[in-house]
Amino acid sequence: MMEEIRLNRYLAVCGVCSRRDADKLIDRGVVTVNGQTAGPGTKITEKDLVTVGGKKVRNPHRKVVLAYYKPVGVTCTERDVHAKKTVIQELQYPVRLTYAGRLDKDSEGLLLMTNDGSLIDAMMRGSHGHEKEYVVKSDKEWKKEALQNMCKGVYLEELKVTTKPCEIEQIGPKTLRMILTQGLNRQIRRMCKTQGYKVVSLKRTRVVNIELGTLKPGEYRELTDAEKTALYKECGLHI
Repeated sequence: MMEEIRLNRYLAVCGVCSRRDADKLIDRGVVTVNGQTAGPGTKITEKDLVTVGGKKVRNPHRKVVLAYYKPVGVTCTERDVHAKKTVIQELQYPVRLTYAGRLDKDSEGLLLMTNDGSLIDAMMRGSHGHEKEYVVKSDKEWKKEALQNMCKGVYLEELKVTTKPCEIEQIGPKTLRMILTQGLNRQIRRMCKTQGYKVVSLKRTRVVNIELGTLKPGEYRELTDAEKTALYKECGLHI
């Protein structure tokens, strides 16, 4: 059981911010303990409910996994002075999280965010062959031969690599559903380019067993216990 500690230290331990910044948040009146606005010098135990800006601060030892709808224009980076909008800034979650698999700035859709380094490592290993599903819209109608080429694998000159076979379903004249098991840099855009097509929109709708569902751009939700258990199992991990 956690001993009684100062609130600013607790916020720092949880990865919300530094102690100094925690003091500033407390002074601004945006931190509450059990529904009451916290004051300087407040002490808490693990039984207390702490919120920052209305969002609950989670136990730092608890494994958090979020499904987040990354909007177009938001960059997957933690520190980039040139990025106007970053995932970390936009999410503003009380616990410090990192993305498990990137989406480029011009793409949107499902991004898994977690504080579990083991899960991130397992998700990032291409050898595990985790499925990722996308809806892709191009600048012109697709021809059967181009789709067959991409299904079998195409050579990407910029990366000096041939893509693995993948599943592709045409769901509209210019729209595809693609399921990949690798995550090369801007892979789908590069694959389409080899066939003379330009991607005009790209949305990731599923990662392993987690689906984007009804989330809207900028929204997030915590995985259910069943989703999290299945995800960890697929990654060869235990919660």
